[in-house]
Amino acid sequence: MYAIVETGGKQYQLEEGRYVDIELLDGEKDSKVVFDKIVMIVNGKKSKVGQPYVAGASVEGKIMLHDRAKKVIVYKQRPKKGYRKKQGHRQGFTRVMISKIRTSAKKSASEETAAAE
Repeated sequence: MYAIVETGGKQYQLEEGRYVDIELLDGEKDSKVVFDKIVMIVNGKKSKVGQPYVAGASVEGKIMLHDRAKKVIVYKQRPKKGYRKKQGHRQGFTRVMISKIRTSAKKSASEETAAAE
């Protein structure tokens, strides 16, 4: 079972027990993060596709670390003009360990008692 999640303007395929490097998130190391923009959940014949998101679905994870990717060199040059510009860039990312994929929202105890009345 896996879920397609939208975060940081990109879509990621997430599976329980695996980690993923995503765009930099707010939050401290070992803090919990919940993704609620689930585009699709694939679980055999019980797969769900959102329009645009799956209602009530969420993915829980734990922030493992904040780091930066390998350096990318940006080099610009104009021939015969004496113009050269060299610049480096390291994109920040957050590594998240996926712990739980929920297909529907659980009702809290107060909601269950209200529904029973």
